[in-house]
Formats: sequence, C-alpha cells, structure tokens
Amino acid sequence: MEETPEDIAKILGPNEQVELYIKQKIYHPKINIDSVVITNERIILRHPHTLGLRKDYTDFNYQDIANVVLDKGLVRSTVRCTLRLGGEPLALNDLPNSDAEKAYGLIRENLVRYQAPFTAGYAGIPMGQQAPAAQASRICAKCGATVAAGQRFCGSCGAPM
Repeated sequence: MEETPEDIAKILGPNEQVELYIKQKIYHPKINIDSVVITNERIILRHPHTLGLRKDYTDFNYQDIANVVLDKGLVRSTVRCTLRLGGEPLALNDLPNSDAEKAYGLIRENLVRYQAPFTAGYAGIPMGQQAPAAQASRICAKCGATVAAGQRFCGSCGAPM
C-alpha cells in the first residue's frame, strides 16, 4: 500500500483510519492523478487539479451506499457502488485486480458494519420494545403449551384460558 498523502490525513475524523489508498494507474504522462481512499467510515475520491496545487474531495458514507459489485476483468477491474438516493453509481474504474479485490472486500465489510439489518428492529423500534403482546405469554394449565397473551383459548388443546 502506498503512503497516504498529508492532505488526506488532515481531513480524516478523529477515529477514522485509512484502510486502503489506491492511485489511479494511467499509462500516458499526466501530472494530475486521481486517487481513492477507503477508510473505516467512508470512501473519499481525491481530484487534484491546477498542476496539483488545488484538490477537490468527494466522499461517500457507507450509510449512503446500498450495494457494491465487482466487475472483474483479465487484468483490470471495476468496483461499482449503488447509491441509496439514486443517481449515477460510484464507479472505481481501471483498478488492478488485486486492488479492486481489496477495495471490494473492505467496502463490503464496512457496509455490513454500518448497515446491520437487525440493529434498528422493525419500523425503527429498537429490539426488545416491539410488541408487548409478542413478548408476554402464558402456559396452558391443561396441556402445558405456550399461549400468546390476549388469546382466550389454547391453540393446541382448545382449553379456555
């Protein structure tokens, strides 16, 4: 992995760490080289211009990304990130296969970390506070089966509750 530039280190959050830094490979002479920085909190695209004197940054939080796809070629690959709010997908083009595989794995891992499906519960209600009727249950005196609260008869034997 190449050394992360100083300008990227200055814009990182207090607990944010660079996991992968990729310089775009260009086969003809060019002064400005775009690069991609994958951190544990977001994906940062670095766009230097004006002979490298000025730089623009675009970042994408993992909460804004719905899915990631790896289009693997013989030598070079593309990593496409589908955004939740629509629009153009984030495409990291012409990456060497090894860098693309690392980027795909890190993005997928961070998507799982930031978008765990069962952490919010149903309809935004935290787990453990869902339906009180579903949490409380009684035991049938006749057959010993569990009966949900609010039911008048046992579902197994039909005995009144």
